[in-house]
Amino acid sequence: MAEWNDPQSTRSPFGAQPQLNGELIGAARDEGLRAYMLSIYNYMASGVLLSGVVALLFARSGLALQVLQTPLRWLIMLAPLGFVMAMSFGLQKMQTSTLRALFWGFSVTMGLSLSSIFLVYTGTSVAMTFFATAGAFGGLSLYGYTTKRNLSAMGSFMVMGLIGIIIAMVLNLFLQSSAVALAISVLGVLIFAGLTAWDTQRLRAAYYAVRGTEMMQKVVIMGALSLYLDFINMFQFLLSFMGDRR
Repeated sequence: MAEWNDPQSTRSPFGAQPQLNGELIGAARDEGLRAYMLSIYNYMASGVLLSGVVALLFARSGLALQVLQTPLRWLIMLAPLGFVMAMSFGLQKMQTSTLRALFWGFSVTMGLSLSSIFLVYTGTSVAMTFFATAGAFGGLSLYGYTTKRNLSAMGSFMVMGLIGIIIAMVLNLFLQSSAVALAISVLGVLIFAGLTAWDTQRLRAAYYAVRGTEMMQKVVIMGALSLYLDFINMFQFLLSFMGDRR
């Protein structure tokens, strides 16, 4: 009969409430993070799909063979870089709709540029390399998302390695060494594999800085662009030594 006056009888419910609130807040944060990362992957996958369709249609139409033998090939090759620079430098000033339109424009021009792979490699080897890259990308991105290890140092090292590869590729335009080309391809796969994991971790961390702000949708689009570039570059380097030439 004295239980109504027992402090222990009322302490448990009040003590459990903060824990329940914490769990609800944590669940809401996790749900928000999942939605944010899913948006990035959806944009990235849609961009890759759009580029693939454009590349295949442009190659099969016969236009790629004609256009890529003219000076217009330089415009097609450099157009994706122009879109990337415009998106990067105009990020703060652009509307989200403008940034989104530029992302789709980048995907189309990248598809035109990638059409040459269907002229050089067999369709079977392109498909096999694509699925191999997709599997590797998925595993590396999952690692970057789940690991507790800070990958910042590795990311900085990979960026330095990327600069080194670009320099080596320019030099090999004059050397025309098959051994150097193979080494560049192998290192390129490893570097973009590391960048995939690092970019995923970086994008996950960015969520907590931009959630609930207008910048969040812009970060989603730019994050998709980063992962797109990781995927496509890893695919191209892998294809250069795995693909069967026509």
